[in-house]
Amino acid sequence: MNDIPEKLEKLGLDNWYLEAVAPVNIANFEIARVVAVHKDSYSISNGEVDVLAELVGKIIFSASSPIDYPAVGDWVFANYYDENTFAIIHEVLPRKSLLKRKTPGKKIDFQLIAANIDVAFIVQSLNENFNLRRLERYLVMVNESNIQPIVLLSKTDLLSPEETENMVQEIQKIMPEIQVIPFSNENEFGLGRLKGIMQPSLTYCLLGSSGVGKTTLLNNLIGEAIFKTKRVSKKDSKGRHATTHRQLIKLDFGALVVDTPGMRELGNFSVSTGLEETFYEIIKLAEDCQFNDCTHVGEKGCAVLDAVGSGLVSADRYQNYIKMNKESNYNEMSYLEKRKKDKQFGKHCKSVMKHIKSQK
Repeated sequence: MNDIPEKLEKLGLDNWYLEAVAPVNIANFEIARVVAVHKDSYSISNGEVDVLAELVGKIIFSASSPIDYPAVGDWVFANYYDENTFAIIHEVLPRKSLLKRKTPGKKIDFQLIAANIDVAFIVQSLNENFNLRRLERYLVMVNESNIQPIVLLSKTDLLSPEETENMVQEIQKIMPEIQVIPFSNENEFGLGRLKGIMQPSLTYCLLGSSGVGKTTLLNNLIGEAIFKTKRVSKKDSKGRHATTHRQLIKLDFGALVVDTPGMRELGNFSVSTGLEETFYEIIKLAEDCQFNDCTHVGEKGCAVLDAVGSGLVSADRYQNYIKMNKESNYNEMSYLEKRKKDKQFGKHCKSVMKHIKSQK
């Protein structure tokens, strides 16, 4: 077992990470955590000071996808320079978890959200933003990453206690095991309960659409309005991005929180585990289908379709499962095809360079 400096232990470092790396790296580099990602640089912390850092060339030139680059929450090996005012990142340590999504738009690739998250707070507000199907999408992403999800329902001040409880029951009807915490940033209802479950040295992540109150919640957890917030449109209840980049914040009581920009588009791929855990009752029913390769769309003897027909599984939840399953498979095939083309292009470039050199 390695002795972990208290300053790094408070940032979330434990022996799981140290046991997964070569001892020589521990001796030759300092360990730091990525606390913010900027356009061409990073902010890293050694538990005492945050400094700007850049990547060593080896990481840049060997990276084959965004997953090879550091994300907020990553642990890295770094060297510090200029009296600890600047650093070079040499290696990303193995990750316990990695939150990622498909890049917005038509491009098929990963976009990193955060790494080494212990608990994901999925925030929905108790107005037009409340959407079980969107919640299922977030749960697929979180469950795929082996992160504990907790649902936070903001803006309880807009509803009566009975109406709020009905919303909680709507969620727990389809996901009885998940913890749901209603709260209000306006009158601070539920904030004491939320703080009570947050533990020192664990890393939490705030996920949700723009305008649900994530940044205001973070300010309330900190105890002062450090981060800017933006008003929600009264016309459609849609918010604008208050958070513009991902960052890791340490709270006074020791918990660590990653705030993220709101997501209007949440595409997933390579999420078979996330789908199985989120739609566990559908997966269980599928075991009784007549055919092992049943797609649950139109086959005879499909136990899933029978359950939908009888009302055991809601039609909306079933449709969301089918939609996300098809979307995941399509995106995964497109991504693999893209990687194949990228490798072929890379080989072609190397061949051309060799030919040019041989002509000299």
